Amino acid sequence: MEVILLERIAKLGQMGETVKVRDGFARNYLLPLGKALRANAANKARFESERATLEARNLERKSEAQKVADKLDGKSFIIVRSAGETGQLYGSVAARDIVETLAAEGFNINRNQVDLNQPIKAIGMHKVTLHLHAEVEIGIEINVARSAEEAERQAKGESLTSADAIYGVDEDALKPEDFFNPEAEFEAEEE
Repeated sequence: MEVILLERIAKLGQMGETVKVRDGFARNYLLPLGKALRANAANKARFESERATLEARNLERKSEAQKVADKLDGKSFIIVRSAGETGQLYGSVAARDIVETLAAEGFNINRNQVDLNQPIKAIGMHKVTLHLHAEVEIGIEINVARSAEEAERQAKGESLTSADAIYGVDEDALKPEDFFNPEAEFEAEEE
């Protein structure tokens, strides 16, 4: 099906272009969301008459998205989750969790604007891209940790996925004598 794009769509085209897309993509996504019109003579005339208002609205949305991007630039957000000693999360951090964290900080972002190909399943610092507008995207840092104190340590660059980092014990320096006293066992047998 051929459609006229009413806004820029990544990997598809610019506003006003007539592009050929699969029927299901047009019927289920582009047309219902008002991102495109069917390419016929009546709709081409309608688009040309409304072109100035569409471009003005697009420019306004872009400037609003740019303002939000400027506020978010360089920010880091902390998400506290339960995790095992190796740093593996018991659950995961999905786009929905990132949106909730941003909302708590006063940013109104939709879940479909978060570019997260797969959920975050380990503690640490993670880069996440937000697509605020077709032409505006920003990267933020998500600090996933077991507690606020660990988040501060991770922000300084410390790795918290070993027993040494968690408990302050160097695993390689441990000897069998650290776990039991062989002489104490011997003394108990003699008595």
